[in-house]
Amino acid sequence: MGSVEAAEALRVASRLGPYFAWEPWDGAPGWRPLSDLLDERVATERVEVARATLVRMSGLDREAIGERAVASITFLGLASRLLSPLLAAAAEGGALPVPSIDRLWWRPVPGGPIPIAYADLAAQPGTDRPIHAIAETLTASATIGLVQPILDVFRTRFALSPQVLWGNVASALGGAAGMIADQRPEHAARAAWIVEAMLQRPPLRATADLIRPDESRERWFLVRRNCCLYYRIPGGGTCGDCVLTPPEDRHRHWRAVLSR
Repeated sequence: MGSVEAAEALRVASRLGPYFAWEPWDGAPGWRPLSDLLDERVATERVEVARATLVRMSGLDREAIGERAVASITFLGLASRLLSPLLAAAAEGGALPVPSIDRLWWRPVPGGPIPIAYADLAAQPGTDRPIHAIAETLTASATIGLVQPILDVFRTRFALSPQVLWGNVASALGGAAGMIADQRPEHAARAAWIVEAMLQRPPLRATADLIRPDESRERWFLVRRNCCLYYRIPGGGTCGDCVLTPPEDRHRHWRAVLSR
């Protein structure tokens, strides 16, 4: 398949919300090559923007909000923006776009999901391909080819554990699958199967587990084997998929989601 099919699959994915939206690149001023994020200075700039936002929202002193925790959360947001549209395209859009870092652009914003644009992306069939083949392609082209270079920058610049960062990648996929399930339940199983297959191969193996608490419902929940460090931000607490979340709180959250 060529770029027309990739564009249609991404258009379908974008209906799920801003974290699933990539837009066609129009060459307008303000777009920066995604490869800019491989520069430690740019990574530092993004973390400082996020840190300043947290300072402003919380009223806390800047020193109370640690750089490493903010860096981890910033990377998690980037991973979500890079993986969510591709997972949704494969689960719902009927085609799997194959990303390339030199065909993607981003635009700085003060908060929220950063805009991502693409040009001339190839795509592979999605609907009739085996789940393991889709997971293999997504792992090679997106997890390793697209996300890992950025992960390596954050790991080096902010002295973050690779286990934490790969856990963030797993969390990004689990969160995307959950949003697909909640908004497009007819595609919930397919999205979960793709994520589960990705979690069974390196580099995501042993980072998280996908659990289906109610066999009568097509709704899975990710449980990480590590933490994104959000709890280190005063008032942050733990996320629903965090290894530190007490089981009773986790199960209460699952019941609430399943009762909707």
